[in-house]
Amino acid sequence: MKYKMIILDMDDTLLLNDHTIGSHTKKALLDAQELGVKVVLASGRPTPGIREYVKELRLGEYGSYILAFNGAKIFNCKTNDELYSSHLPPETVHKLQELSKRENVNLHTFVKDTIVTEKNNKYTAIESKLTGIPIKEVKSIVEAVQEPVVKVLMSEEPEKLMKVEKKLKEELAGLLTIFRSKPYFLEFMEEGVTKGASLQILIDKLDISKEEIIAVGDSYNDLEMIELAGLGVAMGNAPDDIKEKADYVTDTNINEGVATVVEEFILNK
Repeated sequence: MKYKMIILDMDDTLLLNDHTIGSHTKKALLDAQELGVKVVLASGRPTPGIREYVKELRLGEYGSYILAFNGAKIFNCKTNDELYSSHLPPETVHKLQELSKRENVNLHTFVKDTIVTEKNNKYTAIESKLTGIPIKEVKSIVEAVQEPVVKVLMSEEPEKLMKVEKKLKEELAGLLTIFRSKPYFLEFMEEGVTKGASLQILIDKLDISKEEIIAVGDSYNDLEMIELAGLGVAMGNAPDDIKEKADYVTDTNINEGVATVVEEFILNK
């Protein structure tokens, strides 16, 4: 099979633990683009947290794309045009803030280029470090969020958040897309929005079949795109239940497992 696209999760997949792209992986992806293969970055990160990697991999020069906010936004890297966008209304954000207080967990969201939260905490600090977006502590989320936002995150120790996830998935069934992107992050987005759904939108626009794409990821928010792709790949550091649903399991992110996939299935080395 000649693949036309490889779509990559970023944290714990494309990136090393220091949030850089390994030299082996970078060369492989540049070589793949020279062959005409689209390299697409799909991340829970907001758009500003992806831009430096777009430049490093020269995605704009090669006319590729990013799926930011776990698929809530699709951007053309060459033109910077927004091809798709999804939002939560302010009323939904306010309701989620109420639920976070009831469940005694943290909550933050994104207003323009700022992370807003009523109480700064170690998990929101992690988000800020990952994305490079500053934190603004506000007195009231209700007052701070008066326009639609892309997504909302609740955060807490993984064991507690797992229980909150189960409870809120039942309570909000059919109203929102809810998933954990990290053990300590529970994300809320418009119903039906996932990386897999946005990938389908993108390949339909580009007239590429799912059989012609490779999708690589490590976590539960990657599962739909892994299952959609002609070749769905789990990282060696992915949970066992993700590996079981993948077509292929590569090496870990630390060992640059993405480079292994590109060389074997695209560069035919």
